[in-house]
Amino acid sequence: VSCQREYTLIKMKTELFQGDCLEVVRSLESESVHLVYLDPPYFTQKIHRLLTRDRSQQFSFDDVWSSHSQYSEFLQARLKEIRRVLHPAGSLFFHCDRHASHIIRFLLEDLFGIDSFRSEIIWHYRRWSNSQKNFLPAHQTIFFFTKSKRYTFNTIFEEYSVATNIDQILQRRRRDAHGKSVYETDENGEFVLGGPKKGVPLSDVWHIPFLNPKARERVGYPTQKPVLLLERIIKIASNEGDLILDPFCGSGTTLVAAKLLKRRCIGIDISNDAIELSRSRLANPFRTESSLLKTGRTAYKSADQSAIELLQGLNIVPVHRNSGIDAFLKEDFEGYPIPVRVQRPHETIPEAASKLHWAAKTKGARLMFLIAIREGGFLPLGNDLPSEVCVIDGPALSVARKLEQLQD
Repeated sequence: VSCQREYTLIKMKTELFQGDCLEVVRSLESESVHLVYLDPPYFTQKIHRLLTRDRSQQFSFDDVWSSHSQYSEFLQARLKEIRRVLHPAGSLFFHCDRHASHIIRFLLEDLFGIDSFRSEIIWHYRRWSNSQKNFLPAHQTIFFFTKSKRYTFNTIFEEYSVATNIDQILQRRRRDAHGKSVYETDENGEFVLGGPKKGVPLSDVWHIPFLNPKARERVGYPTQKPVLLLERIIKIASNEGDLILDPFCGSGTTLVAAKLLKRRCIGIDISNDAIELSRSRLANPFRTESSLLKTGRTAYKSADQSAIELLQGLNIVPVHRNSGIDAFLKEDFEGYPIPVRVQRPHETIPEAASKLHWAAKTKGARLMFLIAIREGGFLPLGNDLPSEVCVIDGPALSVARKLEQLQD
């Protein structure tokens, strides 16, 4: 849809427009948008390209600028119009990273006012390591600004920390004459119970997983964000039926999240490919559920602790969610990893060796260590084991054998 047409967007549930967002937003009614989410180019000075999973199509966008001034002028013109269309109770969430966050924060404070700044949200995620001589990038920044002090904010509560004292959960707190938080007591000096507990209000550090390369939600668009991230923003800063605006909608994640949460939405992008991709996603809106968020990161720590304790003193990396390998040595053998497994009480040595060998051979391992904790399963020692498996006596077995030798 061209930017030149007449726009009657406010009546639409979800609408997509191809073109420069500056022209499209200029056509919108003042104070009509309840929430704006921006994920524009980050001043990376790169052309971003990515193939779809089936390698049938490549999506790309240009993020190359002649100077910081050109980038600032580009954003400033669009932010002025965005502020005009933002509802008095509306909010703006500006997504960026380390390349130009300093420029963006300055522009937002200049246009909205320093008093309109609400929070600097850190989206933290885990990524694979890289070889650059620097810290591993593991977060992006989202600046939260509002148009006024009268803004929509729906508090989200999280579970209490495992380190939270039970008294902190049960007892009511208040501010004393000096503004210090203290436990509230009644006229008898007894602690006052706080009643039903909702949890801890959401902090400004959000641990939401980066999209897995194999996630069904992933469509092959560079810089695609998870629907879960956009859903959180939309839940916090809007209500059902409110109008959401994404002036750089890319693959349409904001629109998908808005549709799932029963909000109206306007998506704009200069790329026809991005618009068509957004349209196809809206036809079948889908969210990738995160087991990590549901169960917590500790739920993935499934390494056998008794086995790991037997490996104390070794320089190892414990392995989780693998029934055949307990750990890898941090050193290698002939350029290949060295897996280690501890025999379980219910296993014979050949059974334990077979599980280790089966799990390790797909990793290319040429040397594998099995820690034996009891006798049994084969005679003589080692004849029916895979050649790559080296059996080492564990402490219990070593002590038992030594005692047997001394008693002979």
